[in-house]
Amino acid sequence: MTTTAAHVPTVELNNGVRIPQFGFGVFQIPPEETARAVRTALEAGYRHIDTAQMYRNEAGVAAGIAESGLARDEVFVTTKLANDAHGYDNAITALEGSLRRLGFDHVDLYLIHWPLPHKDNYVRTWRGFEDILRAGKARAIGVSNFQPAHLDRLAEETGMVPAVNQIELHPALQQPPLRAYHQAHGIATEAWSPLAQGEVLDDPVLADLAEKHDRTPAQVVLRWHVQLGNIVFPKSSSPERIRQNIDVFGFQLDDEDMTAIGKLDAGRRTGPDPDTFTG
Repeated sequence: MTTTAAHVPTVELNNGVRIPQFGFGVFQIPPEETARAVRTALEAGYRHIDTAQMYRNEAGVAAGIAESGLARDEVFVTTKLANDAHGYDNAITALEGSLRRLGFDHVDLYLIHWPLPHKDNYVRTWRGFEDILRAGKARAIGVSNFQPAHLDRLAEETGMVPAVNQIELHPALQQPPLRAYHQAHGIATEAWSPLAQGEVLDDPVLADLAEKHDRTPAQVVLRWHVQLGNIVFPKSSSPERIRQNIDVFGFQLDDEDMTAIGKLDAGRRTGPDPDTFTG
């Protein structure tokens, strides 16, 4: 089945901006390979690209979009603040650098990449993000890897709730309390490392479900994310896998399937703990 952009649902953020639920991540894609990978993804029907200042491939994202022939407003682009750029002024200056590399006058979504609680600077950083939003340099603002205590503090001290929290989320780390917090406060859940960097794909439960639906284990996991309502953006450099990953809208997991995957939660991270990560 050939998937087109029209098949990908969108999620309405808390400020009314709509984001494609399924996107393409470019984490760990070398800068010299990024344009080709992004172009391939856009040709396959993706319309949402997730990058970051720390990935050092924003220029490649821009090149891939330009090579695709799509108009700027047809592609939703997210970037994230570098960890060494926390602070009000730094956040604004860092985004200007991203906009230069991307060749845009705005991004669709700008995220604080990590809370870095040891620096105790994420509230001041968020105030910079609020002014970025007011200036029209980002259509929506959010955070990544924030825990409930960090989110509570933002709300208490600024009064503005992030549109998105992008967190590590996959069958081995399902984070139900944090997802429930998001739902209660109108924050969209984005899943990074949605396949646990491949670590979960050999699980026999997923193998059985893949056989049941005549799909790959990765497609089963990505479909699980979609049905949970997560915004998801798998990364791959392989054109075949890029096309395969988005082909998850032609089948449905039933309640029994969803329950079986739900039982795989082991609280196992593949990345750092946000409470202790120092950048």
